[in-house]
Amino acid sequence: MSRVLLTGASGLVGSHLLRLLIAEPRVSEIIAPTRRALPPMNKVINPVEADLTDVLRPLQQPIDIVFCCLGTTRKQAGSKAAFIHVDYTLVVDSAIAGQRLGAKHMLAVSAHGASVNSPFFYHRVKGEMERALQQQGWPRLTLIRPSLLLGDRQQPRPGEAFFAPLFKLLPGNWRAVTAKDVAGAMMREAFSPGHNNVTIIESAAITRPR
Repeated sequence: MSRVLLTGASGLVGSHLLRLLIAEPRVSEIIAPTRRALPPMNKVINPVEADLTDVLRPLQQPIDIVFCCLGTTRKQAGSKAAFIHVDYTLVVDSAIAGQRLGAKHMLAVSAHGASVNSPFFYHRVKGEMERALQQQGWPRLTLIRPSLLLGDRQQPRPGEAFFAPLFKLLPGNWRAVTAKDVAGAMMREAFSPGHNNVTIIESAAITRPR
């Protein structure tokens, strides 16, 4: 039985993943901190704080697996600094907390095109986040790199809705994927035997059974 930490549980991917974790008999308890309270759910402990870091620091009970589904956009965050706080700082803080509590496997949602050398701010921050997690020396680290995410968001992103029909037609790693499929890929990877220290699942491989 696994006790897991899930950050980003109220988001597009995280909400799907939370439902899968609740239904998974190998999961005994889910620590899912959020800024706004979640509805009461079986197996879910939901600490609520305005800043995720304030929840992570006092956690004491052991954790086996960390899932991080945090993510926003610069426009939604309101500034570059606010975007970095969500997509880099809070992701790294989730990982640090997980390691402190004994977790051996970290799974994080990144993005197609993530690279520290990218000319695009969004992808560069994602690349820096990936590098920071790899430098932590996890026994097992899984990075999921979806292209445009499809699904019903609580806070709609008009730009994504506009480009979604195009991205559904693109080939390979550019093709849009559903948030539900991303959550499913995270579950498969979390509960399958792993031999690599770092596994990167590109967008085109998300819907393929591993």
